[in-house]
Amino acid sequence: MIPATDTVRIAGAGPTGALMALLLERHGHGVELYDARPDPRVGAAESGRSINLALADRGIHALKAAGVFDAVAGGMIPMQGRMVHPLDGAPSLQRYGQRPSEVIYSVSRHELNRALLEVAAARPGIRAHFRHRLEDVDFARGVATLRDLTEERRLELPVAPLLACDGAGSRARRRMAESGLTAAREVPLDHGYKEFTIPARPDGTHALEREALHIWPRGDFMLIALPNVDGTFTATLFLPLKGPVSFEALRDDASAEHFLRSQFPDVVGLMPDRLTEFRSHPVGMLGTVYADRWSAGECLLLGDAAHAIVPFHGQGMNCCFEDCIELDATLARHDEWSAAFAAFQAARKPHTDAIAAMALENYLEMRARVVDPAFRLQQALALELERRHPKRFIPRYSMVMFHHEIGYAVALERGRLQSALLAELTHGAQRIEDVDMARADREVERRLAEL
Repeated sequence: MIPATDTVRIAGAGPTGALMALLLERHGHGVELYDARPDPRVGAAESGRSINLALADRGIHALKAAGVFDAVAGGMIPMQGRMVHPLDGAPSLQRYGQRPSEVIYSVSRHELNRALLEVAAARPGIRAHFRHRLEDVDFARGVATLRDLTEERRLELPVAPLLACDGAGSRARRRMAESGLTAAREVPLDHGYKEFTIPARPDGTHALEREALHIWPRGDFMLIALPNVDGTFTATLFLPLKGPVSFEALRDDASAEHFLRSQFPDVVGLMPDRLTEFRSHPVGMLGTVYADRWSAGECLLLGDAAHAIVPFHGQGMNCCFEDCIELDATLARHDEWSAAFAAFQAARKPHTDAIAAMALENYLEMRARVVDPAFRLQQALALELERRHPKRFIPRYSMVMFHHEIGYAVALERGRLQSALLAELTHGAQRIEDVDMARADREVERRLAEL
């Protein structure tokens, strides 16, 4: 096991960096956390850039393993399923699972980060330094350069070791790529996002169903809304960046108002500040990060710095938290940082590649397929087959969201097999009563091994 005398430096004190610091400190390591932002414990959240987080089983498992779940549980709101709002017709709830425990939780990124840092600040082995930005890593010399933005001075620290938890735009990753130590790609999505607020009612209650993730699917774009503990919702519009229906096309208040009223008539009246927010909130960019190597010597890219994904499966934070748990377990099996980092990537990368693919696929599902009758039929059949064969058939969404013991790569491959089976069984059917269930039982038993 790596000696606990080693001090670990972490660049990035967001949720991933804070959780990793807690895990390392638990094993006796001293941890120095550095972040370019002001201390989030004493400031308000940045407006317009949050995309509320969906905490699911993998993230909960990690928080419990680190002993900090109770510290964040008070800021969580359970969401039973997707409340789908068609353009014409009444909204309907599509439940995520069929067991009481199969829910996901809406949580504020800012409040979650603040809660983790509060716990970290109480640990004697962790010191946090805010307004300290990672600027460079000299891998040949084994030195990281940071800038103290308060004192306007440069600091040089040994990379021995350094965990780069500095997000999708990671300076450490870009420096590795410039040094020829990794081949990295940042693949942008041609859609962006903009956030709006749905205020609480005058009595403080939620203006929409509280325990649901609301979706307004419109084919090539969508609006979603996640509940907050203060009675508000954070609504996020996902829209192409360019084209006839795009952020580029919404050039003024009149075009924005017409678009919102025509596409989301049942919610537009619940967003009184929509035009002010449309003008003031930036268009957020979305994309996927791929890197063929995550480490160079004793420097490791962790979380979004190594494998940022789009947010459409609600797994970005959950995946990063699972990284922390997997790295913690890997460190316990090695006595050198560089060897542990290499082993961690070898075991972990197939799973992060898999969730990156599934997150992109889920965007199409959310913005279009949730209102497709064929999809709804296959979804209903999947739940019925899970009831009949709980050890053999678990819907892919459930594998990802509710079964941390099933790796993402397994969920992706198993999901492909199950999707093909569902398509065969529902061919020509209009209702679940039209499906030959005896045949379905036989095919599940024949084609799907127990998980």
